[in-house]
Amino acid sequence: MNHEQVTRIVIAEDSRIQAKMLIKRLESSGYHVRWGSDGAEALEMIRDDPPDLIISDIEMPEMNGYQLCQAVKQDQQLRRIPLILLSTLSSPEDIIEGLQAGADNYVTKPYEAEYLLGRVDSLLHSTIDEDESDEQAALEVNLRGKTYTVQSGRQQVLNLLISTFENAVEKNSELIRVNQELSKSRDELSRQNQTLERLNDQLETHNERMSRDLEAAARIQQSLLPTDDFSAAGLDVAWKYVPCDELAGDFLNYFPLDEEYVALYVVDVSGHGVASSLLSVAVARSMTRNISASSILAKLGDGTRPSITLPHEVAEELNRRFPMEEQGELYFTMFYGVLNRKTGNLQYVSAGHVPPVIMRKGQDPEILPAEGFAVGWIEGIDYDLEEVTLQPGDRLFVFSDGVPEAMDQDLNELGDERMLLSIQETQSMSLDEAVNHMKTKVDHWCRVNGPKDDVSILAVEMPE
Repeated sequence: MNHEQVTRIVIAEDSRIQAKMLIKRLESSGYHVRWGSDGAEALEMIRDDPPDLIISDIEMPEMNGYQLCQAVKQDQQLRRIPLILLSTLSSPEDIIEGLQAGADNYVTKPYEAEYLLGRVDSLLHSTIDEDESDEQAALEVNLRGKTYTVQSGRQQVLNLLISTFENAVEKNSELIRVNQELSKSRDELSRQNQTLERLNDQLETHNERMSRDLEAAARIQQSLLPTDDFSAAGLDVAWKYVPCDELAGDFLNYFPLDEEYVALYVVDVSGHGVASSLLSVAVARSMTRNISASSILAKLGDGTRPSITLPHEVAEELNRRFPMEEQGELYFTMFYGVLNRKTGNLQYVSAGHVPPVIMRKGQDPEILPAEGFAVGWIEGIDYDLEEVTLQPGDRLFVFSDGVPEAMDQDLNELGDERMLLSIQETQSMSLDEAVNHMKTKVDHWCRVNGPKDDVSILAVEMPE
């Protein structure tokens, strides 16, 4: 072999992926590699341009590795080329069959690339002596009742047996490493189980504490709802609030701002859980009925009566106080109205909220105008002030999107049309009965899975 030239290797491998990996590793070590996708194709390459070394898989179509090895070793021009067999097989019969075919080395898959390169380097520096190969004698080997005839030279037999022994040693070392790692893993698992038991105890304690905290938070949210400690001065008001989780994002309320005006609102914070609940509490505290110089809904003026803040100005102030990027990407929609209970004039703003519905006495319900961005989305936007007058006997319905967007088992929404029909069905009912009827409609529509969102309904009727 001319060591001044690049060493040439032919590989026979039917797996394209394994062949590409082997070619890349050999070429990175400085070898020139040709690839045959089976034994027959590789043999044609070998005969056409004999390489310095052959690496062959055993299990291949057309011509397997044993057959390729026999064809090479029986050819006087090729027999001295070192040949390595690769296989997932590892029984004694496989080894003997490799000897019988005349293989020079045997490597079991899967193998480490460095190990195979070591076998390649060893064979390239310990080629078969020509005289020995010419004088090789047949050797019969009996194994499990079958006789094998081995005609390989002594150096080939020694190389193959040494490689087989090295394979066995490597596999045994690997088994020892695996057993050691398994033993460590078992000890670590035992320690982790003990740790897990301690953590489970801590988790149970934390869960109990969290349950108490959630109950306390739910009670705080309940405090945001209407109370009966004031007179509505003839106004008929009814409401329903049903959270879908322990902590909700919805809340509603109504209360007098002075002897003439009443505030009405429904707020829907995006999402559910602790974060949404915290934001809803913060917003509700900002919309307190307590009148002071810093309150949003009304401020103390120079006279005896407070100065009522117009609804669209309330929305703009809340939008300034609660930007979405500072609230964990949470935002909220809102209907806020100020009703003059003497004249029935209602001024309101809708910040991305579901439009309210008015049902005038003896007429079909209709959706009122309501446009605007949710609070927190965009900095510095202006909100539109809407206005409508409620006549005696007229009713106003305000609700969260948990009503029109309630879904049935096929994920069909209740929708505006069915919602308006539900309101129309309450013409002869009391206001309390009307609100309960709407809630029953939602429950019936979602009867299989139940509502997946908070349901808030607030209704007002002007006295006749």
